[in-house]
Amino acid sequence: MAQSKIEWTEETWNPITGCTKCSEGCTHCYAATFARRLQAMGNKRYINGFEVNIHEDLFEKPFEWKKPKLVFVNSMSDLFHENVSDDVILRLFEIMNRSSTHTFQVLTKRSKRLVELAPKITWTKNIWMGVSVENENALFRCEDLKKSGAYIKFISAEPLLEPLSTINLDGIDWLIVGGESGAGSRPMEEKWILELQQLAIEAKTAFFFKQWGGFNKKKNGKLLNGKIVQMYPYK
Repeated sequence: MAQSKIEWTEETWNPITGCTKCSEGCTHCYAATFARRLQAMGNKRYINGFEVNIHEDLFEKPFEWKKPKLVFVNSMSDLFHENVSDDVILRLFEIMNRSSTHTFQVLTKRSKRLVELAPKITWTKNIWMGVSVENENALFRCEDLKKSGAYIKFISAEPLLEPLSTINLDGIDWLIVGGESGAGSRPMEEKWILELQQLAIEAKTAFFFKQWGGFNKKKNGKLLNGKIVQMYPYK
């Protein structure tokens, strides 16, 4: 576990690592690239590269943290991946229920499975549930998310690959927007971001602009109209 460099969280918890690509947003997956680097370094968690692996010795890790943390669950995987059993998913949610000191952020692209398992999950207030939405083809995930009982529901529009003019933010508490970074990154247009910001204002959805992205994301920065716009969805 380590303090995260992801702007919208504080800590990452990876009881599961590895994933497979399932949509256009996965084309330049940062986690897959990072996993290959860790494998080359001999990290035991990534001995099989980016294949899905379950690390049961990390399941109880949140109980070791004494101070409250904002925790991104499985930054190196997708909790609802088809190679993860229902039992494992439900066990990890039960650990989140019991780790009430912390706030857990779960993000998935596999929203259909979320819908299937949602009735079996206890949605305590410390669990934020989100879906990734990179283009219009992925908008169905927003509606799937709304069928869950999560107290906080959020959307990560990163990498934002095209306008999301028809997105319905009713019932969505938080919208994160960001451009793709690294080699081969696909461009994001300012007008797409500003449109989403306005839709968030109208829906009273907290808006968080993460980054412009590009090959040198640090140089491109995170200012939107000269300001840092990074709201959180506290109710």
